[in-house]
Amino acid sequence: MPACVVFDCDGLLLETESAWTRAEVALYARHGVEFTLEHKREMLGTAGRESRDWLERHLGLPGRGEELAAEMRELVLGELGDGAPPRPGALELLDALRAQRTPVGLASNSFRAFVDAALAPGALAVRFDSVLSFEEVARPKPAPDVYLESCARLGADPADSVALEDSPTGVAAAVAAGMYVVAVPSLEGVDLSAAHLVAGSLADDAVWRAVGLRLAA
Repeated sequence: MPACVVFDCDGLLLETESAWTRAEVALYARHGVEFTLEHKREMLGTAGRESRDWLERHLGLPGRGEELAAEMRELVLGELGDGAPPRPGALELLDALRAQRTPVGLASNSFRAFVDAALAPGALAVRFDSVLSFEEVARPKPAPDVYLESCARLGADPADSVALEDSPTGVAAAVAAGMYVVAVPSLEGVDLSAAHLVAGSLADDAVWRAVGLRLAA
C-alpha cells in the first residue's frame, strides 16, 4: 500500500477539460485567433507564468499575460456551470482507497476558485484528506511544490506515494517530487512517457494494483 495517493483534478479526476476548451475557444476568438488542437496540447496542465506565456505567444499580445489569464478565469468559471462529471473509474478508485484508509489528496494546477467550483456539486472535497491548488504553493507544476506539500499534509514520504496525472506538466511535477507516477491521458497526442505507468483509464487493473488495490471480480 502506498503512503498516500494524490490525484490531479482537471482531466484526471473530473472531465473539466471540455469547460477549459470552450473557454479557450471563446478567448482566442475574442482576440481574432482560432484555437487549435496544437494550442490545447501546449496549454494542457500549465499554470502561472508558463500559461501566461503561452497565451501571449498564441495571441500575439506580449506583456498582456496577466490580463489574458484573468479573462480566461472568468470565462472558464462560466463554462463550468453546474460542475463536471467524473472521469471513468475515478470515484470507484477514490472510494476504494478511502475504504482501505489510504490517505488521499488532490493537487491541482487550476486556480482555487475553479477547483472548489468543480468539486462542489458532488461534495467531492470532503472525500479528500487534502485539497491543494497551485496558488497555495510557491511554484506551479511542473515544479514539484504542490505534490511535496500534499504529501507533507498527508504525513507521507513522497518516495512511498503515488501520483495520478493526465498531462506532461503534471507528470514532470510528480516525478520531480520523487513519487511513483501513473498517467491516464485525457487528450490524444501528449507525451506521458516520463510516467512510471501509462493506462487507458483509472478503471484499469494496472492502476488499481499500482495503488495497492484489487478490482472487484
